[in-house]
Amino acid sequence: MTQGMTREPALAELDIEEVLERTPQRLLVLKEGDTFLVADTYGDVTGEADGLFHNDTRILSTFRLRFGGQKPSLLSGMVSQDNVFFTAHMTNHPLSPMESAATPKGVIHLERKRFLWAGRIFERISLFNYGDQPLQAPLTLQFAADFHDMFEVRGEKRLQRGQQHPSQVSERVVQLSYTGLDQLLRTVCIEFSEVPGQLDEKHAEFLVDIRERSSWTLHVEIGTDVAAEPGSIRYRTAAAAARRSMRARQRRGARLQSSARLFQAWLDKSRADLALLTTDLPTGPYPYAGIPWFSTPFGRDAIVTALQTLWLDPSLAYGVLAFLARHQAEQTSTFRDSEPGKIMHEMRKGEMAAVNELPFAQYYGGVDTTPLFIVLAGAYADRMGDVQTLDPFWPALEAAVRWIEHSSANDSGFLSYARGEASGLANQGWKDSHDSVFHQNGSTPEGPIALIEVQGYAYRAYLSMAKLAEWRGAADAASHWRQRAQELRTAVERHFWQDDLRFYALALDGTGRPCRVRASNAGHLLYVGLPCPERGQALVRQLLSSAFNSGWGIRTLPPEAVRFNPMSYHNGSVWPHDVVLCAAGMARYGEREGIVHLMSGLFEAATQFGMRLPELFCGFERASGEAPIAYPVACLPQAWAAGSVFMLLQACLGLRIDARRLTILVEQPRLPTEIDCLQVRHLHVGKQRVDLNFQRLGQRVVAFIEQQHGPQPVRLSVQF
Repeated sequence: MTQGMTREPALAELDIEEVLERTPQRLLVLKEGDTFLVADTYGDVTGEADGLFHNDTRILSTFRLRFGGQKPSLLSGMVSQDNVFFTAHMTNHPLSPMESAATPKGVIHLERKRFLWAGRIFERISLFNYGDQPLQAPLTLQFAADFHDMFEVRGEKRLQRGQQHPSQVSERVVQLSYTGLDQLLRTVCIEFSEVPGQLDEKHAEFLVDIRERSSWTLHVEIGTDVAAEPGSIRYRTAAAAARRSMRARQRRGARLQSSARLFQAWLDKSRADLALLTTDLPTGPYPYAGIPWFSTPFGRDAIVTALQTLWLDPSLAYGVLAFLARHQAEQTSTFRDSEPGKIMHEMRKGEMAAVNELPFAQYYGGVDTTPLFIVLAGAYADRMGDVQTLDPFWPALEAAVRWIEHSSANDSGFLSYARGEASGLANQGWKDSHDSVFHQNGSTPEGPIALIEVQGYAYRAYLSMAKLAEWRGAADAASHWRQRAQELRTAVERHFWQDDLRFYALALDGTGRPCRVRASNAGHLLYVGLPCPERGQALVRQLLSSAFNSGWGIRTLPPEAVRFNPMSYHNGSVWPHDVVLCAAGMARYGEREGIVHLMSGLFEAATQFGMRLPELFCGFERASGEAPIAYPVACLPQAWAAGSVFMLLQACLGLRIDARRLTILVEQPRLPTEIDCLQVRHLHVGKQRVDLNFQRLGQRVVAFIEQQHGPQPVRLSVQF
């Protein structure tokens, strides 16, 4: 394993021009459960950063369609708005004469339509001859399976691999298999509804006779086992089930309807992406982090996504809490960076994790996930107005806060991190690349490292525990945690605040020396409400200044920083989830116009990325008439990028739900500049279902309850 493995996706040894040609913006994804597919706009898989993945293993590394020995001419390739179907429309190049006359270009329409269901690709390939003569259409499908672990696809080199078995070929089926070093047999089966003219372990060839104005259809299924014979009935039945499943996921929670078509498209695409990434686990719905690199449970990402959407859909937060509580650490392991009470950072099911080449089978190297778990629990109880809903998680919450207190009982008194072994993450905050924490002169600090935002999360975690304990009638415990919060707040203000910078230090190193670097991390303090009003306002002004705000969003670092690089993963790029956590914090400190400005920047960026914000993009200064610059290997879609619009919109509206008092609080509401009316439909507050309306009237935005249903009327309190 590479020393100091990071979440940052590697470019491996691919030529950069090839990478840019197949960036996430040019690749299309489908996902269902623990299976996902990444392919290009033709529907082809080439074995670069694409493929069919199941449980963190690439089980299909090549899947190409060739027509007359060459790639067809592409008309369009896209995924449906609901993320269920991929469809490519193509046509033929001129075909050489065989027994009949030559076929000119543009005579044959080729449609390639697929979806995922029950861990399988269902693909339908349709040919239609628009010519006035019958013809023979030579169609070839090429396939291969390298059974590479996800980390191999990302660029990790292995000293040893398992055994690739001889292929098994029958009349319509090819089975490829591999036994890993974990002794697990992994297989992929490619099945055809028609008997190929030639079939071997690498390709299937069809020579199709099509009469004029007639069609021909081939069904292909690809999965981990052999199923019944592919065909139109199986295809239609599975397609209906896939569509119903996605529709059910998209219907969770309240609905948003805006007066602007493009803004609505952003809302709809973000909702569809969250539905795509959300997997229904035994513990409830759980948003996987992102495709392709992180389509697996991550603790931090899921918590932040649940916080972003909590006001609209509390069920996601409950699913996240239930899963993380179930997988809370109970033992100490330096290899997995686990200690009793810690909340999981990442979980993998691939071969390399199973044989401990990597610690990520169940890895706990995230210093912030545990306090964020408590923050989410407190926010969920507030949203539901019922602390009893957290009763199943109370032992996990107590264990988590004990870990925070124990881990803060060091010389600095702050929650800090240092990896247990060289195989773990060197940096364990949300900016976990190896170069993301540094001193003002660019030197790398010695650990243990205390990050500024992590202290803020711990502060809010203590306050959340105090409030929950108070609701449960545990007055002494509530008093203890409230005191811990105040002590931590005082210590942060004393040791992290830099008077000359009018900013908080990025971190403290192992000697207590501050990393005097202005970074977006400090903006997360606003979200948890730690800074005093004066310092909070100073932070808001700087984050909204041109040094941080590129015009598309807040950069992770300003250009003055010695490691600033707008093309880097964490040192100058724009991360939508980071922007909106800062913005939600600004709302806490009374800022409104700046939030609206940030909303406009991200919305305009989304329009340039097909209404889908990527995990991150480059932090170059916005130039008139130019689009934001993509980061070449960013995940797309990414859960906390998709959820960003909902938290940002809540910040604009100044909306907060007090379910215990059956009250919706709206303070200084603003609407994004792009819209004049926003409706929130079926917002659940207690047992009541509320339709809420926001409208722009001149220079003001008014809010009113349009209608509500249920036994307990909800009150709306608006402050202008």
